[in-house]
Amino acid sequence: MTHESSWDADEALTAVYTAHYTSLVRLGSLLLRDTGSAEEIVQDAFVAMHGRWHRIRDPHKALAYLRTAVVNRCRSRQRHLVVVDKHTPRTLPDAPSAEQAVLRTAETDRVIEAMRTLPEKQRTVMVLRYYGDLSEAEIADTMGISRGSVKSHAARATKSLRQLLEQNV
Repeated sequence: MTHESSWDADEALTAVYTAHYTSLVRLGSLLLRDTGSAEEIVQDAFVAMHGRWHRIRDPHKALAYLRTAVVNRCRSRQRHLVVVDKHTPRTLPDAPSAEQAVLRTAETDRVIEAMRTLPEKQRTVMVLRYYGDLSEAEIADTMGISRGSVKSHAARATKSLRQLLEQNV
């Protein structure tokens, strides 16, 4: 790799980072429910992409690459946490911080709790659609599934959420 192509990669990656870092962290936070881990995952995704920048044939697809990397790394982290959770003694959950309590409304809490009960793929589709503001095609590409599967997961998730939220009124 020449110095000039390295400079181009650094410049391009800086532009992508500046434009999309916050939304990628938000995506990871919604999937993991942990902003610190989400920040770490997004940073790791950017480092990995920087090392592979010369392999990216279409730099305009960098965001799609990063989005997919973040979703996949979040899934891996969740799988890891399930294993850790199985082998960790039960303790009392941490109380939410005062800042979190102020920022969340009762309705938001209800929706988030209901979202947590959804199967992983349904929750991921809903997060990408409503919090990530992605189209069905972008969600399908990010998750590596068909648009029909996206629609199916979204419909099932919507039905489940509606039932859960109506029960808890």
